[in-house]
Amino acid sequence: MSVPEIAESFIGSVTQVTLGATEEAGGTRSSTVTVGGSRNVVYGGSIDDTGQKPVIAMDVLDVRPDDWPDALAQPYEDVLDSPADWAKKCVDEFGADLICLKFDGIHPDKGDKDASGAVKVTKEVLGAVGVPLILWGCGNDEKDNQVMPKVSEAAKGENCLIGTVAEDNYKSLTAIALADGHLLITRAPLDINIAKQVNILVSDMGFPLERIVTFQTTGALGYGIEYAYSIQERQRQAALGGDKMMAMPVICDVGYESWRVKEAKLTDAPGWGAVEDRGPMWEATTAICLLQAGADIIRMRHPRAVAAVKNFINQIWAV
Repeated sequence: MSVPEIAESFIGSVTQVTLGATEEAGGTRSSTVTVGGSRNVVYGGSIDDTGQKPVIAMDVLDVRPDDWPDALAQPYEDVLDSPADWAKKCVDEFGADLICLKFDGIHPDKGDKDASGAVKVTKEVLGAVGVPLILWGCGNDEKDNQVMPKVSEAAKGENCLIGTVAEDNYKSLTAIALADGHLLITRAPLDINIAKQVNILVSDMGFPLERIVTFQTTGALGYGIEYAYSIQERQRQAALGGDKMMAMPVICDVGYESWRVKEAKLTDAPGWGAVEDRGPMWEATTAICLLQAGADIIRMRHPRAVAAVKNFINQIWAV
């Protein structure tokens, strides 16, 4: 499928960002991933305006998940206790472009593990795969401020994407990402004005705008997808309009949001079809929708959903 040409020009573009560092750049990654660079809306302009293809980051948790439905956990059943093996399976068997290492286990309500465990997992995953890593905190600001600096140091030189930082909690992680040479994820609650403000605050600390990826709280299909879509669309339009504070690539957390809705995981619903099919379809549909709004990195979980979305990306962004 080719991209239709629309005769419309813009003064701005989405910043192009490269994740990962090979040996020549001081890291150990066997490959890097570049995202962004679009000079038009999705489906707009010539093929030269499309920028880099969107990529898929598959989630790997630092601890065995106890809340995943069987339909999601089953493909990983043999590796759920080993983040390194889990990451390797995502890359080797399921074609992940990136690994998103999510530190659920450090959350005070989910194990309250300390920094030493998080550092150990980080090093193991770095040793198991050659793709770039996303290092994603637990969401508890106090605990993330304790642990993520140690995680960042353990991955120093690897040019990881690390986060997330928000309007009221950005100084510690921004400083450490700057010191360790990582990229940074800025977070906002589906509010384009707050997103811009966080980018301004981070920039004021001396963090380069061209090393930022933005994250707006993601809404799944049936649970705010239309609002999430409109926010991503507005951000792309702001970037194309020349707003440097909104020109960053976008990451969406599709896997987590899709698999926590009842339609994706409820087993006692015979009229809804097989749950083994329903969940992956819910995740894939959510991802494809947000890709058309301008998302650059999609965090995903189920390999069947990943395969469907990769097929979509390869058709739409064919070059």
